[in-house]
Amino acid sequence: MNEIIEQLVELQEIDLKIDQIDNDIKAEQEELDQRIAELEQRQNRIGEQEARITELEKERRTLEDEMTDKIAHVKERQSKMMQVQTSREQTALLKEIEDAKKNAKENEDKIVAIMEEVERLNASMTEEKNLLKAEKELLTEAREKVSGAIDDLNKGKKTKLNRREKQAEAINGSMIRKYELLRSRRSGLAIVNVLQGVCQGCFMNLPPQQFNRLLRGDQILECPSCQRLLYHQRQDEE
Repeated sequence: MNEIIEQLVELQEIDLKIDQIDNDIKAEQEELDQRIAELEQRQNRIGEQEARITELEKERRTLEDEMTDKIAHVKERQSKMMQVQTSREQTALLKEIEDAKKNAKENEDKIVAIMEEVERLNASMTEEKNLLKAEKELLTEAREKVSGAIDDLNKGKKTKLNRREKQAEAINGSMIRKYELLRSRRSGLAIVNVLQGVCQGCFMNLPPQQFNRLLRGDQILECPSCQRLLYHQRQDEE
């Protein structure tokens, strides 16, 4: 294999390991971010429940005041029953009393429904708060664990970056620039093996003549389809 190609293959192996470390760091951070987002969602749900309870309690107090007024009105109208002079006045007064009682009963039913809703929301909110407390404790542990894991990954990355720098210095500048450009445009793979005449980057067949030139190993060749740099190494040699 051409010496420059060997250097590039080794450089790419280092770069792929660095890429994997970056992906691992990203995965660790994303998992932590997801847990933080879920915790924030639970906090928001608790806030919404608290606001709803406050709203319902306000509505309940209004209904209670109205019901007190209606009951007082019923009593006041009942006291006047003894003073009516005609059956027509009595009928009108009875209707007024019945309507007031009906309205008071409707208020009472609404108050009961509100109290049941508040009880349900309080139970749900208590459960959410207990879960939130437990999740906060777990999140604190997770933050420490992820921080430690990322520190370890960064230490490994630093070692590989130092090794990469030395490896890159051994390769001429124009070839490095070409390698970097290909990596940026070809999903991190600038140089690929060719097996049985097939480029392992784009999986297209090489022209037979070009494959024969590649087998001689004395030239730097590009895939005519994906333009990646090529080398040949049998699978049992990898």
